[in-house]
Amino acid sequence: MTKQRIRVKICGITRAIDAQKVALAGADALGLVFYLGSPRVVSLHQAQSIVAALPPFVTTVGLFVNADAQEVKHVLSQIPLDVLQFHGEESPQYCQSFARPYIKAIRMRPDTDVKHIAKIYAKAQALLLDNYIRGIKGGTGSQFDWQWFPHDVHKPLILAGGLQPDNVAKAIKITQPYAVDVSGGVEAAKGIKDSDKILEFIQQVNQGGA
Repeated sequence: MTKQRIRVKICGITRAIDAQKVALAGADALGLVFYLGSPRVVSLHQAQSIVAALPPFVTTVGLFVNADAQEVKHVLSQIPLDVLQFHGEESPQYCQSFARPYIKAIRMRPDTDVKHIAKIYAKAQALLLDNYIRGIKGGTGSQFDWQWFPHDVHKPLILAGGLQPDNVAKAIKITQPYAVDVSGGVEAAKGIKDSDKILEFIQQVNQGGA
């Protein structure tokens, strides 16, 4: 049986040049943050220039946190995003209301019942599992206990939180996720990606998933 390739999403892209680096390095998707509370937030103009710079077959993901529905619709009217990613307390009905595939982020604690959440968000394309830190909605830069990662959920699961080139292969061996999501772990500074770190990260993912 052929082992499934682990997909890679690089989040928090703020520059067109970094988007090109990410695409050329072989990432499957990149994330654009539309949350004012993030140091990696992008304006509509930035997002437009980033998306315009991408080659074919790279999925664009827009990240929102408890955004007003009209705000999301306005972004979608200006940016051809492929997938939406929600990091707040958005309801399934809200997440499904934009005629786009969506990913629901889950902040992991020891007692988080991912299987139950997967039933609630049954129409989510995937669930993204990140660390829980009070007051922080994603982009924590820290990892949860990978032993909490469930293996009985019949939905693609994306591992996030504290991943970097020197730990992602180990993380994959333990969790066997559908995909991994990294932001700060491949940066030279907040919002500025490092080409060497990106290449090393993707190489480690490919080796860890082999």
